[in-house]
Amino acid sequence: MVEKVEKTETEWRSLLTPMEFAVLREAGTERPWSGDYVSTHTEGTYHCRACDAPLFRSQAKYDSHCGWPSFYEPGEGDAVTLLQDTSHGMVRTEVRCAACGSHLGHVFDDGPVDHGGQRYCINSVSLKLDEA
Repeated sequence: MVEKVEKTETEWRSLLTPMEFAVLREAGTERPWSGDYVSTHTEGTYHCRACDAPLFRSQAKYDSHCGWPSFYEPGEGDAVTLLQDTSHGMVRTEVRCAACGSHLGHVFDDGPVDHGGQRYCINSVSLKLDEA
């Protein structure tokens, strides 16, 4: 069971940089290849930058060459929530932090087949790495 984190938008603004707020709270995205974790291979656990909930393990990270960090599965079954996203004239599946509801990225069906076929395409600015 995930412990919920609730804050007002004013509280989030005071805790996050403008870019973090734009992505995490307003469902924006960072430019491809611009994030800190695109090419990182450091072992550890990736946490939500907004609320520090553990989201993904480095063992599930792989090079998808899409410009954003990619994972084939979340760290725990209930770490993220998935929602239908129909913005920008597309139908996609949005990935949010289950604890605080922050936008993380999207999940696509073009991931490694031997790991279930999912590609969690996540904004680096949504994450912080706790090195093992």
